[in-house]
Amino acid sequence: MTVALHPIIDNGVTPGSGSFAGGTLSCLCSSRTVRLRIKGDIAHNHACGCTKCWKPADAIVSIVAVTGTENVEVAENGDKLAVVDPSALIQRHACRECGVHMYGPVERDHAFKGLSFIHPERFSEGGWAAPGFAAFVSSVIEAGVSPTEMDGIRARFRDLGLEPYDCLNPPLMDYLATFAAKKAGTYRE
Repeated sequence: MTVALHPIIDNGVTPGSGSFAGGTLSCLCSSRTVRLRIKGDIAHNHACGCTKCWKPADAIVSIVAVTGTENVEVAENGDKLAVVDPSALIQRHACRECGVHMYGPVERDHAFKGLSFIHPERFSEGGWAAPGFAAFVSSVIEAGVSPTEMDGIRARFRDLGLEPYDCLNPPLMDYLATFAAKKAGTYRE
């Protein structure tokens, strides 16, 4: 039996076009839909097992990527947005009615400051950069997945070409460590 992770990747990872110029993200509401315009392609798209990210009801992981916060424009019905957890690093702005997290800027002093997290499956357009890895995979246990399922989940990610990590992928972890070393004065070229 194939492990179902998320509807956008369960039948295989669709490659990006390499020339995605941006598009429109929409919440799930059929009236007064919240819409955001995103300029340019996305980066670091990945499957995320954390318990903070929004995911469809039939998914055990989310699909999440980043873009520069300057590339995000609330185009319609922004009055329906509210920050899920004001104390969190990622200020996830969700639709109050359907619950979809539309964007999550990082505004505090952090390596990811200036980036906004988005859920690319909410794009009306196709061609955005494909997921490239799976992060925080063990966290699905905190969401109610049995630890006995983890070998199958990790194997399914690998079948899809998404290396599973219990943190971020090595380049992002290096970026975070470099930021910390610069702040601490221990950074060396």
